[in-house]
Amino acid sequence: MPEVELKRALGLPLLVLYGLGTTIGAGIFALLGKVAGEAGMATPLAFLLAAALAGLSAFSFAELAGRLPFSAGEAVYVREGFGSDLLARLVGLAVAAAGIVSAAAIAKASVGYIAVFLPVPGLATVVVVILLLGLIAAWGIAESVTLAALFTLIEAGCLVFVILSLGDNLAETGPALAALEWNGALWTGVLAGGFLAFYAFLGFEDMVNVAEEVRDVARVMGRAIALTLVLTTLIYVALALVAVLEMAPAELAASGAPLADLYRLGTGRDPGFIALISIFAILNGALIQIIMASRVVYGLARRGLLPAGLAQVHPGRRTPLRATALVVGVVLVLALGFPIEGLARLTSGLTLAIFALVNLALWRLKRRGPPPAGVFVVPWALPVLGAVVSLGFLALALVEALGPGTDG
Repeated sequence: MPEVELKRALGLPLLVLYGLGTTIGAGIFALLGKVAGEAGMATPLAFLLAAALAGLSAFSFAELAGRLPFSAGEAVYVREGFGSDLLARLVGLAVAAAGIVSAAAIAKASVGYIAVFLPVPGLATVVVVILLLGLIAAWGIAESVTLAALFTLIEAGCLVFVILSLGDNLAETGPALAALEWNGALWTGVLAGGFLAFYAFLGFEDMVNVAEEVRDVARVMGRAIALTLVLTTLIYVALALVAVLEMAPAELAASGAPLADLYRLGTGRDPGFIALISIFAILNGALIQIIMASRVVYGLARRGLLPAGLAQVHPGRRTPLRATALVVGVVLVLALGFPIEGLARLTSGLTLAIFALVNLALWRLKRRGPPPAGVFVVPWALPVLGAVVSLGFLALALVEALGPGTDG
């Protein structure tokens, strides 16, 4: 009996929407104010800097996905680049762990938003949300990503609506720029804000883990990653611009719900619908993380780096049911029994370490020879810069973690 493989059902539009769903998530709904607190009126520049830093690794992932279009992408890249099964297994497990912890944190965060509309016990909400998302992920890649794409359109539409609602402020862009003092303090703030905003761009790396479910992956994946980064940057920079023109940066930084406060102040209307949109953003983020983590587990098992039974694909649904069930089970345990905040900090560190290794793997592969014809290609210096930036961010995170405790 021939081996059942994953279904290649994703084209460029769905893959871009999947990518946007991994990047434009719940984070931006709260992160905007924190970046404004660092960068002040130069907040749009901080987001542009973050986009440039993220792009260094994003385009390395785009070339690697064309060279090696497989699930558990990061593990495959590291295995090919460094020739080490042990390092590949560790990287793959780190990627899966990052997705699982993220899904657990997101599911737990959904409780407060859902309680605004449905006053049900928090424990029951977490269980129902995770099991429902697991069923959607097991349903089928086309079906689950289509639903994720719908959620993405809703949350991105919310951000665009807020931008358009405050669009009259854009006439003040020129005077606001002229009033800036382009001194060392401003650039220090932009750098600090850019470091913080960088995390709002993470997620593009998840796209490579559905590579075995993408049609014409060598051509499509690079374009999808590039489009995802460009669209995310346009939305974030436009939102940051109208935000600092509407509210003082200090007020944005002090706000617990900056988007809602922006909308209320700019339009005089009740921003309750933004809380509803936040639920879609949160659930979408958790769904995509479950899809991603299950594909990583499947990919590792298929390459002999995890038990072979986890590579089994359902012949009807064409999804990795056992890998999905394992991921959902671990997400449920973490969400119900562990403090998520510390694990989330660990996830950020793992992601940066993975970025560094992936960039170095591409650099090593490029030294060995040219890629196959038709693959998206980046200059050799880009993965080197990507590795340096990733290690720099990781060092800063370690300094912060090991430094004097703060309340933030």
